[in-house]
Amino acid sequence: MNFTHVNAANQPTMVDVGAKPPTRRVAVAHCRVVLGAELLGRVQAGEMPSHKGPVIHTAILAGIMGAKRTSELIPLCHPLGLDDCKIIIEPDGPDALRVECTAVVTGRTGVEMEALTGATVAALTIYDMCKAFSHDITIEGVQLIAKTGGKRDFLRSENS
Repeated sequence: MNFTHVNAANQPTMVDVGAKPPTRRVAVAHCRVVLGAELLGRVQAGEMPSHKGPVIHTAILAGIMGAKRTSELIPLCHPLGLDDCKIIIEPDGPDALRVECTAVVTGRTGVEMEALTGATVAALTIYDMCKAFSHDITIEGVQLIAKTGGKRDFLRSENS
C-alpha cells in the first residue's frame, strides 16, 4: 500500500477525485475530555460563567465550525460542503465528557477528517472554557468510530 498524497516523484500532491462518482459518505469520530468529578459537575450544572455562552453549547458550535473548516487546517484535504454535521456531548463516567461528531457529505471523497476535526475542536473548546478552573484536564482517545460510503466501510470494534 502507498501513501495517497505522494506522487511518483515522491512529492506531495492532492488526490484527484474528479473521476469518482459522488456518493453519500458518513463518518463518526469521538474523543473523551477528562475534567475531574468536581469540574464536570459544575459544567453540567451550568455554573461556568462565560461571555461565550454555556460550555456545552459553545463546544457544539465550535465543533461544527471546525468540521466545516477542516480543509483550511489539514494540508491537501479537499474542501467539502457538508450536508450535515452533528456534535453530541454527554457524560462519560463520573469525571469526563464524551464528544462525538458525525459528518455527512454527498461527494467524491470521505469525511473522516471532518468528523475527527469536529470532535477535537469541540473538545479543545471545553478545555479552553474550563482551564481557568483547572489545567488538569486531558483530551484522550480521539478516533474514527465508523465510516461508510467510500471504497470500503469501517466500523471500530468496541474493544479497540
